[in-house]
Amino acid sequence: MKKVALFPFRDDMMCFIHVLLNALDMNGKGYDVTIVMEGAAVTLLPKLAQADNPMYKLFAEAREKNLIQGACNACSHKLKVAGDIEKLGIPLIGDMSGHPGMADYMNQGYEIITF
Repeated sequence: MKKVALFPFRDDMMCFIHVLLNALDMNGKGYDVTIVMEGAAVTLLPKLAQADNPMYKLFAEAREKNLIQGACNACSHKLKVAGDIEKLGIPLIGDMSGHPGMADYMNQGYEIITF
């Protein structure tokens, strides 16, 4: 089974729609796919959780399928969204000085794609 970890870094909703679409597509085709929110992208999570957000349904579907592994602990705290992310039930992760290290995913056989 092909394993892919998508790492969005940018606070760019138009870029992130492609993360969601690709994750859902890969999942539907049998891939082991996960999304790891990093950098400024962590600030998108509280916005995406609002029902009036045009991307809410895609976000909800990705969450329902457990495709969002977590959000960077260090960046979430630095950008003051850690509490909002925790309220969403999305884990704050970061084994590399508070950031999620890509090496662990690579060691588990994941191909890394950054956005």
